[in-house]
Amino acid sequence: MSELSNQQQLKIQKGILQSEDDLVIWIKNALDKTSYGDLEESQFRNLLRVADTTDSAEVIKNFICYQVGRDKKWGRGKGSLAEKIIEDIDNNIKKAAQIIGECCDADFKPIWLELIRRYLGYGARHLKFKRDGNAA
Repeated sequence: MSELSNQQQLKIQKGILQSEDDLVIWIKNALDKTSYGDLEESQFRNLLRVADTTDSAEVIKNFICYQVGRDKKWGRGKGSLAEKIIEDIDNNIKKAAQIIGECCDADFKPIWLELIRRYLGYGARHLKFKRDGNAA
């Protein structure tokens, strides 16, 4: 994003910040309303690490599919956590990034990746809450 003007960069950051509520809601729904096994926080953080080290949404989705092939902790098929995360990446998050990119006259792909990273980061937090903070 370095070739963008400071004003464009600020508009993009504002758009990203304004999307955070949606990101939190989408990942919370994914974790609360889908089926998956005993997914550990460390496994979710591995996905977050992949997202932090790539500039490709396809690489992130590929890693999710790889994890589904390894074990059932991410769920499988219709109604699974893995399917919902990929669906959110391809639909909700991509659409939000395209809107921000259009209003800022910028390429949506770096914005999309930033939104994916935040979505997954919020997911790691919510999973920690579900596993360890939800017990009375």
